[in-house]
Amino acid sequence: MCGIVAAASKTNVTDILMAGLKHLEYRGYDSAGIAILKNNVLNNYRQKGNVEELGKLLDATANSNIGIAHTRWATHGKPSKENAHPHIANDTIAIVHNGIIENYLDIKNKFLKNYKFLSDTDSEILAHLINHFSKDNEILDAVHLAMAEVQGSYALAVLDKNNPDKIIVARNGSPLLIGLGEEKNFIASDALALIEHTNRFVYLEDGDLATVSSEEVKIYDKNKKNIRRETKKSSLSLNSHSKDGYDHFMLKEIFEQPNAVKSTIENRIINNVVPKEILGPNAAEYLEKFKVVQIIACGTSYHAALVAKHWLERLAGIPCHAEIASEFRYRRHAVQKDTLLICISQSGETADTLSALREIKKEDYYVGTIAVCNVPESSLARECDSTLITHAGPEIGVASTKAFTTQLTALMLLVIVLGKRFEITPDLENSLCMQLKTLPDKIKSTLALDQKIAELAKIFSDKEHALFLGRGSHFPIAREGALKLKEISYIHAEAYAAGELKHGPLAIVDENMPVVAVAPNNVVLEKLKSNLEEVKARGGKLYIFADKKAGFKSDEISQVFEIDAPMNPVAPILFTIPLQLLAYHCAIIKGTNVDMPRNLAKSVTVE
Repeated sequence: MCGIVAAASKTNVTDILMAGLKHLEYRGYDSAGIAILKNNVLNNYRQKGNVEELGKLLDATANSNIGIAHTRWATHGKPSKENAHPHIANDTIAIVHNGIIENYLDIKNKFLKNYKFLSDTDSEILAHLINHFSKDNEILDAVHLAMAEVQGSYALAVLDKNNPDKIIVARNGSPLLIGLGEEKNFIASDALALIEHTNRFVYLEDGDLATVSSEEVKIYDKNKKNIRRETKKSSLSLNSHSKDGYDHFMLKEIFEQPNAVKSTIENRIINNVVPKEILGPNAAEYLEKFKVVQIIACGTSYHAALVAKHWLERLAGIPCHAEIASEFRYRRHAVQKDTLLICISQSGETADTLSALREIKKEDYYVGTIAVCNVPESSLARECDSTLITHAGPEIGVASTKAFTTQLTALMLLVIVLGKRFEITPDLENSLCMQLKTLPDKIKSTLALDQKIAELAKIFSDKEHALFLGRGSHFPIAREGALKLKEISYIHAEAYAAGELKHGPLAIVDENMPVVAVAPNNVVLEKLKSNLEEVKARGGKLYIFADKKAGFKSDEISQVFEIDAPMNPVAPILFTIPLQLLAYHCAIIKGTNVDMPRNLAKSVTVE
């Protein structure tokens, strides 16, 4: 959950490293640092805080043609200058590391009893371990031997004073790529860091090692055998880093959702039919076999999974289980034969989801695996049998917005494809496709509520708690709304199925507890209205996001915001939009860091 950028060039790389760190800051912003090799001396610049604070340490003398850099999100050890990367051993080896070394104490006791450690991190162990092995081995061999002792995940870049022209890298469980340039080559944990310098990337696989110099790149597998990895051309652009006039990336990404959803369905609906070919050439192998669907995901993606579960069972009649990946991977499963696995992850690098997938692939009960993610080059996309890319475009804000709505859109396409063998008829497919095609315009009309919701946020800004309610496929949307509010405004928020109010949550309802309700015009509307009357009877303040045909009216204790969300299965996507805006405006009023909320990072690449 940190960012790595490194470069070897014929010219100065410091500006490249700093710019790369700035682009990666959404992945970690507790501290940052750069190590460069100059005149046979390792110069290390580290600072607590953001990349801008690091920049204040650098002057014209901080230049070199080779260097490694890092922006950190703390796992082991609090945010501090001492715990910031790069870490240096014996003034000889400098490393930057993403991931978690699970057996760092064992390594310390086995190899490094007499070493003096300057940080509280697990990462510093790696610098000293590599230095330990480098005394009797070439640097590539030293890194290879060190990694053989490691249990856990790592994306690693190593600078060695005794090998001043190259950087050694290694990957296991955390993403790492090599960017190819002219008389310069780069390393990063995310292509966004390098897109202004190159669009040609080599994505390393687990167990890979590589040496990177300004002139060449050599890649080795886990047995240190020289191998080739495919070079891929990225479609990213510099616009990915621009706010385009918006105050924050999150607001920009909220307003990008009409076009993002349009991109998700583009060329995937033909004459109101969704062809199975959207899943690629391998789909036929499992589409005729599966009987049950298992979905795993984390965070916001898990909320998308819960909506998909409703759709699969209600529309297609397909039994479906949805579970948080971090729970799923550590329990014994009673798996029905001929189960199809769907993994959802915005980045395609979510550690728990990837680990669960890898365990599942060892079993015989699963007939196929599908990745729903936003990054075609990601580990998840490469390791699943089929991939459905959401085409959301880069999402910089830590709180997911367009990634979520495009996941839901992609999942509806997937439900249609999977359901044709079950209960999705041609007429139903036609109807669902028509609904998806109207989504971009309906999202635009929902975004018109922005100013009204900005006024509503003033009521929330001094509250410490909020309650969100929904039913059916809209309960996961209420959960997502609560998550967004607490992620970026730090207001404690919880979501409940509205029918559960009388089973406990009513105890906390009073005039100081705002209650947000998601109210579509569907089969449980009258039940929901009864639930909301229970809130009114306890003096609770209600804020209802309702379809314009649901029949809600504002009164002295409830405020209604009307949405054009007809009674159809895609309505949950529309109800997501105002809840995102509510969270955003609450955060603005409270003065929090909207794009980079405290204690959080964008891509959760550690367990």
